[in-house]
Amino acid sequence: MTDPRIEKLADLLVNYSVTVKHGDKVVIAGETIAEPLLKAIYTRVLQAGGHPTMMPVLPGLDELLFRNASDEQLQHVPEWLKLIVSTCDVRISIIAEENTKALSGIDPAKMVLHSQGRTELMETSMRRSAAKELLWTVALFPTNACAQDAEMSLSEYEDFVYSACMPDPNDPVAYWQRFSAWQQKIVDWLKGKERVHVIGPETDLRLSIAGRNFENCDGRYNMPDGEVFTGPVEDSVEGHVCFSYPAIYGGREVTGARLWFEDGKVVKATADKNEGFLLKTIDTDEGARRVGEFAIGTNEGITRFTRQILFDEKISGSFHMALGAGYPETGSQNKSAIHWDLICDLRDGGEIWVDDELLYQNGKFVIEF
Repeated sequence: MTDPRIEKLADLLVNYSVTVKHGDKVVIAGETIAEPLLKAIYTRVLQAGGHPTMMPVLPGLDELLFRNASDEQLQHVPEWLKLIVSTCDVRISIIAEENTKALSGIDPAKMVLHSQGRTELMETSMRRSAAKELLWTVALFPTNACAQDAEMSLSEYEDFVYSACMPDPNDPVAYWQRFSAWQQKIVDWLKGKERVHVIGPETDLRLSIAGRNFENCDGRYNMPDGEVFTGPVEDSVEGHVCFSYPAIYGGREVTGARLWFEDGKVVKATADKNEGFLLKTIDTDEGARRVGEFAIGTNEGITRFTRQILFDEKISGSFHMALGAGYPETGSQNKSAIHWDLICDLRDGGEIWVDDELLYQNGKFVIEF
């Protein structure tokens, strides 16, 4: 019997997150282990009058690619994929992994080559998204692999995932609409501000947000959601930061990551585990050593680290920053083949100051919104 929450999540994604309209060309992508959710989304798209194209992925293909492909093959981008990214109206991506550690033994240089080959795809996607030509969303289908990473049973993890996406299971759309209205007050307060100063354990970071826009992440592009973010001025980031949680990228887990910035650029980087991978990745291109995103997590239903960035970056009481490509709608001009989110917990002594006014302390907003 299909979990009824799957049907509700599919409905939320299609009719709220991307609001599929009659005639929309919709691409649905995800590993085949997510078949129940993929089929439910496909049905909802048809019911909404859209034209769905399913792009199912067999588990393990990425590992086969990295173990067998030549450099040329790693960087090759099929013409049909370029066409889809440049012409589809809606993209719905479902994360569903059978083995989250499948790429742990892959040479980082191969992963960098693969990312470099897809730089144009990322830029096209971000440009079309900023222009509202492309609506997209990402969600997760619970699997045993993800549950194990989160140190939960599958049933516990399913409860966690669906509760984070649908805190009000009877009317999930109304919940996200209320959440959006509350979070918009934070975005409005930040409008026109110029300077941010973040203080935390082994962290003292300053950056400029002058002329930049904050975005209200309210379940449109990610499900679940819960963050406000911007793209800091590219040469403004100064100081140092220690990330509380493992930073996971391409299946690799980097623990104890520390970065030092001068003139907006990472000038020193260390890690307790997988430091070599960290260093190789931030050398992907010029933009990989600069910050494309600064964000504050606001989802109070997500309180624990699960090794799944879709959830972890929204942890209430945290901030995160992404090395690499920034979102054009924020005003960011940083371009890169990577976008790597790294998270810092501020619930124990952390502070965020904006234009010398205290906004955030010990993981809570001190200003009433």
